Amino acid sequence: MSARRASWPVRISAAVLILTAAWAAAPGLFTNRNPLKGRPVDKFQPPSAAHWFGTDHLGRDVLTRVIYGTSHTVATAGLAVAVGLLLGSAVGIAAGVSGPVVDAVAMRASDVLLALPGFLTSVWIVTAYGPGPLSVGIGVGIGSIAVFARVFRAEVLRVRALDYVEAAFLSGETRWSVIRRHIVPNAAGAVIALAVIDLSGAILLISALGYLGYSAPPPTPEWGLLVAEGRRYLATAWWLSTLPGAVVLSVILALGVLSRRALTSHRI
Repeated sequence: MSARRASWPVRISAAVLILTAAWAAAPGLFTNRNPLKGRPVDKFQPPSAAHWFGTDHLGRDVLTRVIYGTSHTVATAGLAVAVGLLLGSAVGIAAGVSGPVVDAVAMRASDVLLALPGFLTSVWIVTAYGPGPLSVGIGVGIGSIAVFARVFRAEVLRVRALDYVEAAFLSGETRWSVIRRHIVPNAAGAVIALAVIDLSGAILLISALGYLGYSAPPPTPEWGLLVAEGRRYLATAWWLSTLPGAVVLSVILALGVLSRRALTSHRI
């Protein structure tokens, strides 16, 4: 019974993420409304059977805007994770297999990145290159390079000390062959779990940047921007900020549950 109870959060989280992925991939399957156009006569309607998330100050359906905003936010977060994962893994592998000099340089560089708040790094990059999904994704991703590098380095050092990896080096296999065939596959588990955690953090940070106006410009249906647009009407139209914010929170919590499960499975 306890195992079944423990599995319910995982099942619910998986369902939330499957729905989120479906929204991102095919928003038109879930709504036939235009996310950019509304009917002024329908403005500020509260949640109802006709408009599950209510309508905004222009009569636009809020749920439709949340659904169409999913692809924007998730794609930008995916770019951020890809930047952090690829660059961080490359640095971590190099630090773990290339000797003490490269290791020391890589770790001191990661110390510098870790000393810089990820939010400020993102703001600097977006300010320098202009708002947009590309600059936001790269900015958020750069902030996570150091974490991926340190985790992958630790895993590479752990795997490299195993007997069969040492035997592979002694047998005459090239360094690249040992890295590709033995080290990376066995060191990737913790990094994949970290990528799921980082995805939730990226969604939160991207939404925060959108809330502050550093992401997509209006009237783009981006999650953080939707929350920001409703803050002026919290006293009279609570749903404008609350329900999009609840969607963001639900996705972040679902990713947290699954990442914790992945970490537990990796330790086992």
